[in-house]
Amino acid sequence: MPALFLSPPSFDGFDGGAGARYQARREVTSYWYPTWLAQPAALVPDSRLLDCPPHNIDIKETLRIAKDYNHVIINTSTPSMKNDSNVAEAIKAQRPETKIGFVGAHTAVLPTETLKASAAIDWVGRKEFDFTCKEVCEDRPLETVSGLSFKKEGRIIHNPERELIHNMDVLPWVADVYKRDLEIEKYFIGYLLHPYISMYTGRGCPAQCTFCLWPQTIGGHKYRVRSAENVAAEMAHMKKLFPQVQEFFFDDDTFTANLPRAREIAKKLASLGVHWSCNSRANLDYDTIRFLKDCGLRLFLVGYESGSDETLKRIKKGVTTDEMRRFTKACQRAGVVIHGTFILGLPVETRESIEQTIQFAQELDVFSLQVSLAAPYPGTELYEMARQNGWFAKKDKADILHGDGFQQSTLEYPGLSKEEIYESVDRFYRRYYLRSGPILRIVKTMLEDKSILVRRCREGFEFFRSLGQRKADQVAAQGLIH
Repeated sequence: MPALFLSPPSFDGFDGGAGARYQARREVTSYWYPTWLAQPAALVPDSRLLDCPPHNIDIKETLRIAKDYNHVIINTSTPSMKNDSNVAEAIKAQRPETKIGFVGAHTAVLPTETLKASAAIDWVGRKEFDFTCKEVCEDRPLETVSGLSFKKEGRIIHNPERELIHNMDVLPWVADVYKRDLEIEKYFIGYLLHPYISMYTGRGCPAQCTFCLWPQTIGGHKYRVRSAENVAAEMAHMKKLFPQVQEFFFDDDTFTANLPRAREIAKKLASLGVHWSCNSRANLDYDTIRFLKDCGLRLFLVGYESGSDETLKRIKKGVTTDEMRRFTKACQRAGVVIHGTFILGLPVETRESIEQTIQFAQELDVFSLQVSLAAPYPGTELYEMARQNGWFAKKDKADILHGDGFQQSTLEYPGLSKEEIYESVDRFYRRYYLRSGPILRIVKTMLEDKSILVRRCREGFEFFRSLGQRKADQVAAQGLIH
């Protein structure tokens, strides 16, 4: 068999698939689709996509499946690199002739370091790797494959770069790979209806956010898109394949970056009668939001990041807190739900800016939110700023996770320790959610639908359990220091 596209087993509940923007364990069960692996899998006949974490596939079962494939292609990330290398070594040990490739943002930035990480890794794909994987699986000589780095006779060879895909319609749909290889009911995102499906209508983002991984490593800063006709046709196909789906999510970095196209797609989706959601910047006006809502839009995933305008300037967010306020009020007026994301520990965080962000979030009062810690991934401007300014709290700059898969604070600033930044996540969550407004909103959704009642009870249990685990992680880390 030609190729196994593998998202390996890892920490319990670890969301490290190629669709996960923050490779970490979440506060509640959360799994994004491995779309970045599904895309090249759709290009390779007789391939298989094996997404282990959501399907509870352990290493023993992974090895049993992998022995039947000539090629194994693993999506890796900075925090999962060590674990993924161990999996590769186990695969190589049982079948030495298996050719193993690593792909992802980490390999795009650090191809040499990735190849040196384990003798089991034969090659890595740099940047956009769809056709790189296809050509390797066709058993072409490695030296002829663009965008590839590989080992030969003890040397590491870097082939010329592969040009980015400009006509995105040349890529096959992921729908049939999802149907063939994934059990979609295994994928949960707390703020999306269940079951959901996520997909990409384009790659790249014109925004310049210093912390954002994908545009700076793989996708680029030009928004390269599929045609509206192509997107609508795959959506119609998905609706037939998955009649049980309650919501479709467009996982483009910023789906609303090209508004005329977003409107065109929305207009075509209106006739399908589906709920859909997407990533958006907080800079749309009411009329646009209302139009998208009338065409089936249910929710925006919005990166607010901080309540400090100074911090927003430093991270090149390109949106002010006043713009965010206007956008949020417009969404609430139009009836569009918002899941907001915030990041603590961005340059140069202070106790005052953390308090400012918490109060700003309370003022916005969006339906739900997620609080993350600044993750300085290699290849990002944030990583370089941290390196140059000495903000890394540990010598190992890739040490982003605790041993249980939860994020840890990797940056600290004069007057603000990594322990204080880490603790502020718990404080943020408690001060936001333990208010009458959020509690009443959640209870209302539970009373309206029995399935949501069961789901919210599970999520609530997981949420408070994870906060307890975060406390334990912090105590353990402080014990190691002392």
